[in-house]
Amino acid sequence: MTNAKVITLDVRDDIQAGREPFSRIMETVASLEPRDALRLLAPFEPVPLFGVLARQGFSHASKPLADGNWEVLFQRGAVAAEPAPGGPSATLDGGPAPCPPSADPPALDVDARGLEPPQPLVAILEALGRLPQGGVLQARTDRRPMHLYPQLEARGFTGTSQEQDDGSFITHIRHA
Repeated sequence: MTNAKVITLDVRDDIQAGREPFSRIMETVASLEPRDALRLLAPFEPVPLFGVLARQGFSHASKPLADGNWEVLFQRGAVAAEPAPGGPSATLDGGPAPCPPSADPPALDVDARGLEPPQPLVAILEALGRLPQGGVLQARTDRRPMHLYPQLEARGFTGTSQEQDDGSFITHIRHA
């Protein structure tokens, strides 16, 4: 690998202080050059992140450290194949697939109830990558998603949440 770098990001202090590291991780990933790798240090194995980065073409190798923390190396894997005709409604890189014209805007539903933080936030942000222009994402969560709103704004989306009779919340998300 020529000019390849391994960028180390340590999110252990963020998590210990109760800060959500997802934005910081995604900003670091976005800054990587095509041949660069990300070495992530975390107090637990960040399993929800594996799927998010896999959709962006990253493979991972994780290992526990002697002190109980985890080290995960994310590297870009092989180029994904083109989606098969009649396949899923999103491309392998998470982008929306072309949709036939419709009178109703496309809708996605994410049920993140029963997940422990930060998994609801990760699931919702991951689904945003598949939301076509003009579409609506409906997210169901156990709590009001307070950490979601700044993430939506930073990505060009708006969201409104409504509490349900059972105490859960439904958040409707659209492109701003």
